Amino acid sequence: MKPLHAASGAVLLGTAMLFTAVPASATSGPSITKEAFGKLSDGTRVDRYTLRNTHGMHVRILTYGGIIQMLDVPDRKGHDANVALGFATLKDYVDKNGGPYFGALIGRYANRVAKGRFTLDGKTYQLPINNGPNSLHGGIKGFNTKVWKATVTKGKDTVALHLAYVSKNGEEGYPGTLTTNVTYTLGASDRLRLDYRATTDKPTIVNLTNHSYFNLAGEGTGDAYGHRLQVNASRYTPTDATQIPTGRLAPVKGTPFDFTRPHTIGERIRDNDPQLLIGHGYDHNFVLNQRRPGELTLAATVTEPRTGRVLRLSTTQPGVQLYTANFLDGSLVGTSGHAYRQGDALALETQHFPDSPNHPAFPSTVLRPGQTFTSTTTYAFSTTG
Repeated sequence: MKPLHAASGAVLLGTAMLFTAVPASATSGPSITKEAFGKLSDGTRVDRYTLRNTHGMHVRILTYGGIIQMLDVPDRKGHDANVALGFATLKDYVDKNGGPYFGALIGRYANRVAKGRFTLDGKTYQLPINNGPNSLHGGIKGFNTKVWKATVTKGKDTVALHLAYVSKNGEEGYPGTLTTNVTYTLGASDRLRLDYRATTDKPTIVNLTNHSYFNLAGEGTGDAYGHRLQVNASRYTPTDATQIPTGRLAPVKGTPFDFTRPHTIGERIRDNDPQLLIGHGYDHNFVLNQRRPGELTLAATVTEPRTGRVLRLSTTQPGVQLYTANFLDGSLVGTSGHAYRQGDALALETQHFPDSPNHPAFPSTVLRPGQTFTSTTTYAFSTTG
């Protein structure tokens, strides 16, 4: 791959400058473009990159939070639609995305840490409390609020956006300076690949994910309860009333959490099950049936019957959090101008387990100097006949 130079072309778009990172003559290959998306209150510029493959699939990603703002894929008739929930403006992301985390990169620690406390090498650390009594998704100003440094590369059949962020020692209470790199790669096979990499100068904990919400019928079209879901997991992690894992790896068999065969999202979501009542729906970590730890494994398959769109999610992570947008209440308006309500999408957050630092039996999330955290997640889109 060779690096692209943002100054390879420029066109004035009102008050924004659009930089074409791929020459206009390269219309037969993949492309990546950059445009200004706005500025933060301190004057920091935020850019939006559009990655497009030869089939017309394209994804728009912001340097603010590494957010997947829009993701357009065709249905069985070849009609494109944006299948990712998000906002139309930077202001909405800054003002309103602290709750839903639409499309954002999550860190340093995805999901919950009980009471915001963990002990590492005999020292106890306190994190910000922002979700009941617990710390959620990296704290008050997690990675979803940061402006990431972007570079781009292009291969014969792929384009890639590389994002980098350095989290200083003590940020949001976490020890060590953590250097994080996330690469979004789009290829000809309608697969979006996310590669995560992180290093530290002091022992710390790391759990990184992307928090995209998907509605394969199209963003803003209504609820996703008719989506059929299959999850490659025979166990899940039940939680207490504050949504912290109890430590038990419970079998899904005989429960509404059994997606080892396809079920619609809405089929059992209103069952009188204590775990569903706690989460107001599905908001639970599934323990994936991996052949070998760290190997890229099919985690979940989502099918939308009406449009025929299919999403196959694969990951090297040991778990995936299924979240069915239980707390969307109609107060947020998305990119299509429609209000988002409960159940309008599902998120599949590939991850280590919630609260792992406080559960020694869970896969470890400790990262030490000289080690490198790596993980890969892919979103492969197709259609049924």
